Amino acid sequence: MKFLKNKYLIDDILNSEHPSDFEPTKEFSLLILRLPYIKDDKVEVYSYGFLIKNDEVYIFNRKTQDFEKLGSLEDLHDYLDVRIDKILVKLNKFHMQIAKMEDSLYENHISKSFPNEWLKLKKDLVLIERLMAHAMIAFERFIKYYKLQDNFAFMDLNEHINRSFRFAKNAIEKLDYLYEFFKAKQDEKMNKIMFILTLLSGIFLPLTLITGFFGMNTGGLPWSDDPYGTIKASIVGIILELPLFYLLWIYMKRD
Repeated sequence: MKFLKNKYLIDDILNSEHPSDFEPTKEFSLLILRLPYIKDDKVEVYSYGFLIKNDEVYIFNRKTQDFEKLGSLEDLHDYLDVRIDKILVKLNKFHMQIAKMEDSLYENHISKSFPNEWLKLKKDLVLIERLMAHAMIAFERFIKYYKLQDNFAFMDLNEHINRSFRFAKNAIEKLDYLYEFFKAKQDEKMNKIMFILTLLSGIFLPLTLITGFFGMNTGGLPWSDDPYGTIKASIVGIILELPLFYLLWIYMKRD
């Protein structure tokens, strides 16, 4: 830490949770980029610390807790370009995964794992969006400070960082739309189940009524002495059931 004397800057660079930031001083400038790190197809977070002094770039090594020489500004560009490209590749995979989920919903082939898959995607994308939003602001301040607006390589890298943020935000919006569509499908399915249960309850209601009526231990019940009383009571029950069976048939035919 031979370059840093300011306690606050030392704390910033040592803190792996510190958001992306750019701090210029009279002697040097400090660029902190907290970026998504793609490892084994998983999204993790890594904090990169760069110190720029006299057009030379030093990178902070968290193992040795000190800066090591990286090279020139062009070397800084090459170092970041590889990592930003990996983020864009991962975001492209996310978009393809979301497109498959969208197709399955439209075709009514909803997987049981949809909620878990949706939640994992949302978690990763929200993390990427938040990290890239901070990185975008810090990197734009860095470009403006070093007057790199006419440097094609750095402006292209800046555009990639912006694109990563936009891709993540767009993917989150698509996910939110898919979840609303999924909820609508689930609500529709639940409404169908409730309607069928209501019809079934209605079907058994007349039978329950007839059974309860003829099961009373009182005198004067109709057909109590009629040898065909059971058949007649059954016919009355069937007649009362016909309208409900007709409604159920119409509903099932409509779907």
